[in-house]
Amino acid sequence: MSTLRRIPVAWIVIAVAAVLLFALAPALLTPFRLSLLGKYLCYAIVAVGIGLAWGRGGMLVLGQGVFFGLGAYLMAMHLKLADAGPGRAPDFMYLYGSGEVPAWWEPLRSGPVTILAILVLPAALAAVLGLAIFSRRVRGAYFAILSQALAAAFAILLIGQQATTGGTNGLNGFRGFFGYNLNDPVNQRMIYFFAATALLLLLLATWQLYRSRFGELLVAVRDSEERVRFLGYNPATVKLVAYAMAAFMAGIGGALFVPIVGIISPADVGIIPSIAFLTGVAIGGRSTLFGPAIGAIAVAMAQTSLSEQFPGFWTYFQGLLFVVVVAFLPNGLATIGEVVRRRRGQEVSAAAVAGDTASLRVEADDLITPDDLTAPDAPDAPGSDDSPTLQEAAR
Repeated sequence: MSTLRRIPVAWIVIAVAAVLLFALAPALLTPFRLSLLGKYLCYAIVAVGIGLAWGRGGMLVLGQGVFFGLGAYLMAMHLKLADAGPGRAPDFMYLYGSGEVPAWWEPLRSGPVTILAILVLPAALAAVLGLAIFSRRVRGAYFAILSQALAAAFAILLIGQQATTGGTNGLNGFRGFFGYNLNDPVNQRMIYFFAATALLLLLLATWQLYRSRFGELLVAVRDSEERVRFLGYNPATVKLVAYAMAAFMAGIGGALFVPIVGIISPADVGIIPSIAFLTGVAIGGRSTLFGPAIGAIAVAMAQTSLSEQFPGFWTYFQGLLFVVVVAFLPNGLATIGEVVRRRRGQEVSAAAVAGDTASLRVEADDLITPDDLTAPDAPDAPGSDDSPTLQEAAR
């Protein structure tokens, strides 16, 4: 029992999640439902980064669709080039353009270059944007509006470049994934395992980061940025690192989203998806480790199930879910256990107080008898028959 107490709770939760994702889910779910779960895990990866930037850093990121889309389009471009074959252009380029591959597409024919670009470019773009934003002390609502404007601009850019990005239709129709046939259910399950592994590893890394000095400094910047500056730290640097790490996670989630879902379009990277990411984090609990991932998966599952059962009204039910969670669990679904423990503690405290009051009453009843409650005899007043007179006292 003492050994179990020494194991961190985060390790236990991650171990349980690993059993659910790697053992139970593949055994119980159909290939279609397993693919849906893989898509939800991609959203959860993005949500973990938002929890780092928003929950711990206080940065309301409304434009994570930019970095999600950047990682997704990089992966989609490689898959389209791989399907086309050496020296050939993807099919949509013959339909919408001249059939020539742009020069900035060519490096993505290489798998290692594509993976490196997915890991580096979203974080690098976030670092450049963060350097320009945080160095000027832009924060709060201004930062949120600016990040949302970036998501809108990115979606508009993708739509306008139809000959190179597929326009509104996006990129789709992928046949292979680094030499594996995507139509094979075994390979689809393998990609699902990639997504589950990436989520658990990022959760472990984020947990370690929260426990580090940087994690404490990030919370300090969120709570009192000016005080941190007076202590000799640069809050812009701290926020920049957190913002870049959130973009790094979003890029990974987008890259895994493409082979699982089979399509990426501007509709998946604009303002609405960015707000949906944020909604899941808020419902799950933005300041907790597992809350963002839980919220993202719960919101995505609710959207799928409600849209299947109530095609015309599912958005209202989703909004009601958000209102109920915010009203009764303002800190998110991840705090259900904490709320239950707090209420039980209040009940135990109230019972203890009532018990102490009752015991005090019993003790008081035992100590005070009815005879003690009667009025004592009054002392003899001067001048009465039994008291000596002043003259007698003087004698």
